Amino acid sequence: MKTIKERPSLKRGRRRVSKRWVSPHTSGVRSSPTTPGRLLIYGVTGYTGRLVAAQAKARGLDVVLAGRSAERVRPLAQSLRLPWRAVGLDEPSRLDKVLDHVDVMLNLAGPFMMTARPALESCLRTNTHYLDVTGELAVFQDLHRYDSRARTRGIMVMPGIGFAALASDCLAAHVASRLPKAQFLRLGISRPDIFSRGTLKTMFSLVRERVSIRREGRLTSVPVGRLERTFDYGEGQRVSTAVNWADVYTAYYTTGIPNIEVYAEAGVFERGFYQLGAWFAEPMKLAPWQWMQDLQASMWPEGPSEAERAASRRVIVAEAEDQWRRQVCSRLTTPDGYSFTADVALTVAERVLAGEYQAGFQTPAGVYGADFVLAFEGVRREDLKKYSWV
Repeated sequence: MKTIKERPSLKRGRRRVSKRWVSPHTSGVRSSPTTPGRLLIYGVTGYTGRLVAAQAKARGLDVVLAGRSAERVRPLAQSLRLPWRAVGLDEPSRLDKVLDHVDVMLNLAGPFMMTARPALESCLRTNTHYLDVTGELAVFQDLHRYDSRARTRGIMVMPGIGFAALASDCLAAHVASRLPKAQFLRLGISRPDIFSRGTLKTMFSLVRERVSIRREGRLTSVPVGRLERTFDYGEGQRVSTAVNWADVYTAYYTTGIPNIEVYAEAGVFERGFYQLGAWFAEPMKLAPWQWMQDLQASMWPEGPSEAERAASRRVIVAEAEDQWRRQVCSRLTTPDGYSFTADVALTVAERVLAGEYQAGFQTPAGVYGADFVLAFEGVRREDLKKYSWV
C-alpha cells in the first residue's frame, strides 16, 4: 500500500497548519491564500468514481483514493500512481484517522441514503469539508439537519455537486434573478439516453408512491402521475411528469421561491411504467424484490463508453412565474451527466481546497452563483422567454 504522508492532527485548535478554521459567524465565501490542501475521493471503484479519479490525477491534485474494498481500490490507485486507503463507512474510528489528514471529502459512493450520513458525521468529528454528487432528495433533507454543527465546526456541507443538482440549481438561480418576485418555479429535465449500473440501482431505490413538491414554502406530496407538463428541450414541446428531485429542496434555499415542482421528460410507456412502479413501491423494499433489482442492475453495462458520453447531451428547462402570471423561461444544455459530474465535482473540490467556501449546509449556486455552471466546456444557456403572460 502506498502510504499517505502524515499531516498535522486536527487536535490543535484554530492554529492548524493544513486544515483551515473558519469562524461560524463569518458570512460570505472565504478565500484563503494558503496552499491548497488534500482531497479524499471516496467510492472510486464505481463508474463515476473512476472518471473523477482519472481527472483528479490529470489535474495534479493532492488526492487520496478510497473505498470499502482493498481488492478494488488498489488496482485503480496503482494504475494512477496515487495513494489509497481501504476503509468502510461503518468503521468510524478508522475513517476518522484517514480524514484526519485530508481537508475535503468527496463522496461518490451511492446510494447516498446509506453513505452520506456516516461520511458526514466523520467529517464533523475531523473538521473535514463534505461534498457529494447525490440527487436523492432525502439526503438533502437529512444533511441539512447538520447545518448548525457544520457552522460551529467551520466546515462546508454541500451535497449535489454533479449534474443531478448543481446544473439545475444554477439555472434556478438564473431565472430567479430574471424575475425577482417569482412565486412559482418549474424545472423540466430531458430524458437521459445513457445509464451506468450505479445510476440504475439508485433509480430502483427511489421508487415512491408519491412525488414531493413545494407549496407555500413547505414540502408536500402528490400521487405519482398527478402532475404533468410540457417543456421544450430544444426539439419542440415534450410531455414530462413530476418526479422526486432535489431541487424542491435546494432551489428553495437558493432562490426563496415558495412553490417548486420538478419534471422529467417521459413518453407514454415510461409514464405508465413509472405509475405502475408506484403501486409496488412498498413491496419493492422487501428482500426478494431487492434481490431481483440487484440482479437486473448487475446485468446492465457498468457504464457508457467514451464515444457514447461524447454523443450525449442533457437539457434542463426552468420556468419562473410571479403573482401577476408573468413568466420567464431559460434552457441549459450540458454534456452527458457523467462527464459533466466529474468536471464540476472536482472544480468545486478545488475551490474548497483553495479556501473558497462558506461554513454550514450550502447549495452550489448559493455559494458560487448562477453563472458558475457556464465556465464548463459544452455548457450553453439560452433565455427563451421574458415577461410573457400565461
